[in-house]
Amino acid sequence: QVQLIESGGGTVQAGGSLRLSCAASGRTFSAVPMGWFRQALGPEREFVAAINWDGSSTYYRDSVKGRFTISRDNAKKTVYLQMNSLKPEDTAVYYCNAIPQKGAPTAIWDWGQGTQVTVSS
Repeated sequence: QVQLIESGGGTVQAGGSLRLSCAASGRTFSAVPMGWFRQALGPEREFVAAINWDGSSTYYRDSVKGRFTISRDNAKKTVYLQMNSLKPEDTAVYYCNAIPQKGAPTAIWDWGQGTQVTVSS
């Protein structure tokens, strides 16, 4: 059973930066694409960014393109999300998860506890 531990969240002013980390246990991390998701008010978690198994390909939702950067370190079994030029609408709990090789970026593993990001105006 893979466990995910997200960290790095906090409260920043608009225009600030944060770097989120997600550490995974288990042997399969380096073989799977990973994604970041976020959940603001309401039950839906929305996709934010994805990275393939070796980090050579990334994909972002339109609203974060040019501001967020996803990366990974397979030796450390960790995926990162560098968030710059943060906006109040980025406020949410952020989660990482493994996603399918093809198709919609949906979560494969059990969710971690997430990390809260709050952006004040």
